[in-house]
Amino acid sequence: MAWARQYLAWEGLLDATRQGTWTLTDRGRETHLNNQEAQHIFLKWMSIHAEQRKQKRKLLVESQEEQPEDQPNTTDDQPLDPETDLLTTLRSLSPTGFEKVCRELLRESGFNNVEITGGSADGGIDGYGTLEINPLVSFRVLFQCKRYGQGNLVSRAQVGDFRNAMLGRAEKGIILTTSGFSNAAIQEANRDGATRIELIDGSKLVEMFENVELGLTRRTVYDVDIAYFEKFMNA
Repeated sequence: MAWARQYLAWEGLLDATRQGTWTLTDRGRETHLNNQEAQHIFLKWMSIHAEQRKQKRKLLVESQEEQPEDQPNTTDDQPLDPETDLLTTLRSLSPTGFEKVCRELLRESGFNNVEITGGSADGGIDGYGTLEINPLVSFRVLFQCKRYGQGNLVSRAQVGDFRNAMLGRAEKGIILTTSGFSNAAIQEANRDGATRIELIDGSKLVEMFENVELGLTRRTVYDVDIAYFEKFMNA
């Protein structure tokens, strides 16, 4: 069912931006598929992704061939770290692009009415949304996005400035970053008597993307169970 939903989303017939929800697009409402057409969609996207994998392997081979002989080949020696790979991708986005993908992440994580403010006159607020606890209780949430490189930590002053920008506008605040937070920033975010700020660092950001499978493709990897085959080795 999940794969069927994904194929229809790739075809533009389903809106897959909200996890667990099947919503027809305008094109989807006007489309009526028979078995043959459905099979065509399946084969079409299988072919597209097969070609993408082929091109990816080709680029990998070309990059290895261009690598100097005296430089160690880390591609084969060190498996790709999914966390590092995702953070590298997020850091390569434009500031506005990172804000938009954070908006999608919060939507997929259960927030409602999530929007980004945009522009330089946002008062330090990059976006807002609503977190519904139950039908009777909900919170207005403001968020800020920091697309930083590794080692460039969010400071205490930045957390304090964000809290000041929140005053009178929301009950909750979130700062999302592709790096981390200084110890002073963490203390400031949890300071007694002040509105608590939720801090999402790079590792937690990756975990959130994985939980909702946003922008990620799940892979199944099999390891050989040596204990199982040992009984056959001397049979």
